Amino acid sequence: MDSLPIQSKMDCSCMELALEGERQCKAGDCRTGVQFFEAAVQSGTDDLKTLSAIYSQLGNAYFYLQEYGKALEYHKLDLSLARTLGDKVGEAKASGNLGNTLKVLGKFDEAIACCNRHLEISRELEDKVGEARALYNLGNVHHAKGKHTGRCGDQDPGEFPPEVKDSLQKAAEFYEKTQLAKREDPCCHRISWSGF
Repeated sequence: MDSLPIQSKMDCSCMELALEGERQCKAGDCRTGVQFFEAAVQSGTDDLKTLSAIYSQLGNAYFYLQEYGKALEYHKLDLSLARTLGDKVGEAKASGNLGNTLKVLGKFDEAIACCNRHLEISRELEDKVGEARALYNLGNVHHAKGKHTGRCGDQDPGEFPPEVKDSLQKAAEFYEKTQLAKREDPCCHRISWSGF
């Protein structure tokens, strides 16, 4: 497909378009990747698992492009399809992606709810890597919430209101739980935290 012009590539099947979108994103061209993913959605598919994967990729690409409203939209669509399909792994992943997006949007309580759902499902499935990611993401959300609340307050330097201290304490606890999970399961050492 590399030698074809973009318009010729857009005449392919949903799966071919989605694979090209993924290739473009992996090559660092998320803007072009988004065009292919959106063309894949427009071309249509009866395979809801494929559609869910495309929504997830679109959400991730828009997140990377810092278009968080669009990322949120596609991660919500992914979550909805995962639930419709009864796909617990997909629901956990979509919940984690939503949590990260909501965190960046400053919707910390919603982000915590999504990350807690990710954690709950990962534990239910005995997915140690998913559990470690969810714990790490919960730590990140609480940390961001604490920093945000601290910046918005009207306190003396070095003095923090109880809600800031509480958020930062919870962040530390989740980071510690992440480290425990990494020690308990060798698979968790391969997690690229920067990807979440």
